[in-house]
Order: sequence, then C-alpha cells, then structure tokens
Amino acid sequence: METHTTLGLEKSLIYIRNLEHCPPSYLNDPGSKDFFEIVWLQNEFPLHAVKDEEEQGKGDWIYLIPPYRVHQLNKAGKNGILLSFKRDFLEEEDKEFYLDIFKIFNIQGEFSCLPLSADNAAELRKIYLLLEEEYSAQPDSYVILKALLKVFLLKLIRIKEHVFTAQDVNQKRVYEFMILLEGNYQQERNADFYADVLGISSKRLNQILKEKLDKTAMQLIHDRIILEAKRKIIHSENTLKEIAYDLGFSDRPYFSRFFKKQTGSSPEDFQKQAKSHIESKFNTLVE
Repeated sequence: METHTTLGLEKSLIYIRNLEHCPPSYLNDPGSKDFFEIVWLQNEFPLHAVKDEEEQGKGDWIYLIPPYRVHQLNKAGKNGILLSFKRDFLEEEDKEFYLDIFKIFNIQGEFSCLPLSADNAAELRKIYLLLEEEYSAQPDSYVILKALLKVFLLKLIRIKEHVFTAQDVNQKRVYEFMILLEGNYQQERNADFYADVLGISSKRLNQILKEKLDKTAMQLIHDRIILEAKRKIIHSENTLKEIAYDLGFSDRPYFSRFFKKQTGSSPEDFQKQAKSHIESKFNTLVE
C-alpha cells in the first residue's frame, strides 16, 4: 500500500498529512476525488460562512467531504490535518457502520462541518495520534490502521448525531428529512412522500424546513438532484443524455430545462466551466 507517496493516488487507500504542508501534488491529483476527506482545522477560522456570529471565531472544525465533490475547499496552508481514505478501505461487512459513514459524509450534500468542543477535540486527538503513528510506522499493514480509523469514525458519528439531535424537535426532523432525502431523492420527488414518512403534513414539513434551512422540501429535493447532476457531469464519462436518464429524466431537453432553471446555466455551459476550472487547478470553493 503506497501510503506515503504524494503521487499516484490511484494506488493509495489512505492518505494522512499536515494541512500546512499538504503538497499540491495531492490537491491537484485527479485521483483525490475518489477519497472521503476529513479536514480537521485546529485553532482556525471556519472555511465557510457561519450563521451564528458566536461561532465565527477561531476553533476546531471538522469538515466531512464525500468523494466526487463538485467544489473544493481551500484548505491548503491551514493549521490542522487531512485524513483521506477510499471506500475500499472500509469493511463493507459491517452494514450499519457503513451506512452511518455515508450518512455523516452526505447528509448536507457537498460537505458538512462539525464545530468541536474542547473535550471532543481532546478525545479525537488521542485516537488520531495513534492513527498517525501507525500510518508512519507500518505503511504496508492494514489491520491496526483500519481498526483505528473505525474508532475515529465512530467518534465522529457520535459527535455528529449529538450536534444534529441535541437541539429542538424540529432540528431532529430536519436531520431525519435529510437522511430520507439522501436515500430517496432519485425516486421520490414529492414533498408528500417525505412528510408521510415523518408523520407530519407537507405544510408543516415546509414550515420547519423554511425556519431551519430557509428552503422548502421541493427546493431541497431539486438542490440534491442538481448536486448529483453536477457530480456526474464533472466526474463521469457519461454523455449528458446518459446523465439525464440516470437521474430519472425522460429526455435530455427536459433535463436541460430543469438544470438551467435551477442554476441559471445550461448543462453544456456548466460542463465547459468545470473543465476550465479543473484545468486551471484552482483549489477553491466555487459555485
């Protein structure tokens, strides 16, 4: 296992680096798109806009970034760590754990961010130091490395569930809606389906979502479809017609109209912009 090389990421299953010294060869390697990324900022400002002004200051932040993302967070040179791993590094036999990993990485679509308390940061740091030591000392050994990564991820699952559910009942419903959406947006594109599963009216669901996320259920469903369309346009070799079909659209013109209505640009224009952006190798978060 080539854990130490900064090149040839297609041969690596796990990659750990200090963010301050994270080489451009990783950030610009097209193979990095295949990795789940955990970006742990330490005593830093967040990389995204935070609504709560009290959370704007420096602190510890965990970013969970799924594979095949549309955007790239500008994380190079920051104080903290990068922990990346491929899907193949997880033990798929543990179905419940495997599903939980996908939930925490995909619950908000592109990335999610967890503010860490001092206690949570201290707990994670203990595990991370063991993980880093094993990674450095035994580059060809999977067993302990996998076990330590699982412990680290289980801690993150617990922290994330607490962040989402230790609030009011409506925040819990938002969390449940987002999990439902992740598993059903391809087939179910009507707010009534999600409201029925949650045991509330679609009117009440929309009220809750507007209060917490400033969007209706239908807007969030459309956002998720567009996000997947963008991922497929950027990262797959499929034609726009094939992508439209994969996403459940009856024909390409219908898909193109939907895409343009939601984003302001056609799929063709987005494809050109994405290609130009990738070729320029800008490591930024762009819309």
